[in-house]
Amino acid sequence: MIGREKRLSYAKDRRNDYGENDKSSRKNIRRNKRFPHRANRRREHQILHAGVEEVLYLKRPKRWRKYRDAPLGEIVQDRIERRMRMGIVPREVGDPRISRIQYVSVGRDPR
Repeated sequence: MIGREKRLSYAKDRRNDYGENDKSSRKNIRRNKRFPHRANRRREHQILHAGVEEVLYLKRPKRWRKYRDAPLGEIVQDRIERRMRMGIVPREVGDPRISRIQYVSVGRDPR
């Protein structure tokens, strides 16, 4: 049985599962917020000056949302399951490892 600190760490510590470098998120979040706002401002400008409201109002405004990182426990469990599927880790080794990753819920939905 693993200690309470380790279980809390699996629940509270988070890792980037979006597939990009976690350091690049500082720039990419700002960039991804900027593009939809710019496109929406341009669209509003076209509506005001061109009088083509019926065509442009049919399109929804663009938006972008951030997604939170996944708990460390989920990431570790997914990696072990993937290694078992690929045959890197035998099932008799992987199953006990997964059973040891019982992380404590911290009062929030993990996603």
